[in-house]
Amino acid sequence: MRPSTKIHEVILAVLVLAFFTLAGNREARSQNVPSVQTQPDPATLAKSLSTSEPVVPGNKNPSVPVVGIGDLLKVSVLGAPDSDQEVRVGADGTVVLNFIGAVPIAGQTTAEAQAAIAKRLIAGGFFTEPQVSVFTKEYVTQGVSVLGEVQKPGVYPVLGARKLFDVLSLAGGTTPKAGKLISITHRDTPQAPTSVSLSNDASESVQSNVDIYPGDTIVVSKAGLVYVVGDVHRPSGVPMDNTTMTVLQAIAMAEGTNPTAALNKAKLIRRSSGVPQEIPLPLKDMLASKSADVRLQAEDIVFVPSSNAKKAGVRTLEAIIQTATGVAMYGVRP
Repeated sequence: MRPSTKIHEVILAVLVLAFFTLAGNREARSQNVPSVQTQPDPATLAKSLSTSEPVVPGNKNPSVPVVGIGDLLKVSVLGAPDSDQEVRVGADGTVVLNFIGAVPIAGQTTAEAQAAIAKRLIAGGFFTEPQVSVFTKEYVTQGVSVLGEVQKPGVYPVLGARKLFDVLSLAGGTTPKAGKLISITHRDTPQAPTSVSLSNDASESVQSNVDIYPGDTIVVSKAGLVYVVGDVHRPSGVPMDNTTMTVLQAIAMAEGTNPTAALNKAKLIRRSSGVPQEIPLPLKDMLASKSADVRLQAEDIVFVPSSNAKKAGVRTLEAIIQTATGVAMYGVRP
């Protein structure tokens, strides 16, 4: 072999070895790049933050609590303990964090807030794949308003999720006039209140015992009342526990009629277009199952006169209504 050929082979081997060595060094450097990077130029940071797209809050599940104005949050990044901060959500719905400044997060879930902060950290060049944690340490909007037909209406402090029945117990329970319908307005979806119906059935009660969160408003509806007055054992206003009630059911709730009652002269007083009208009730035949029971409406008045008084059958309509009004004020049956 000629010397020139041997020299060429040696040079070629050296070049190949140098190529693979350089490639290996580049790969090693790419694998050892740390996740925390140096702080960029302020002008570059401001430009990147101004061009980044904001995270739009959209809590699709009203049962998931969201961040509210005034809440105290703990914000941290995994592996970077120096970045831990406790911040309070300002009146404008933002939190001010180190390096990235104000971030709007009010109305977002904690998961959405974490994504918004992580996006800003990446856009600013501080982290490549930050794992951000947002924890609510204190709810400022932590009162649940309980209104309507409860014993003690008011605002009750609640931390975290509670059950509906627990909150109603804090308000002393419902009143005798309470209806079965309860309206619940969540603080993050005030335009879309939900309704639940109370029931004496155990299985249905479990479904009605929904979660209540800080800032929610509970309104217990008022049941429709039927008034039973006259010669009955207990003149009273009877709440319509169900959507329907009949004359005989109302008489039974008033503990029945007295022996002196003029059953054939009973009347039903019902308002039609704001004007009270008298409807005769064949109560004696109804009790004997000879006549159909009459379904009542809210605010109806069942009047059973007494046969002992000569003027019982001609008692004025105004007097009957006044009697029912007195019952409504003092004699509502629990």
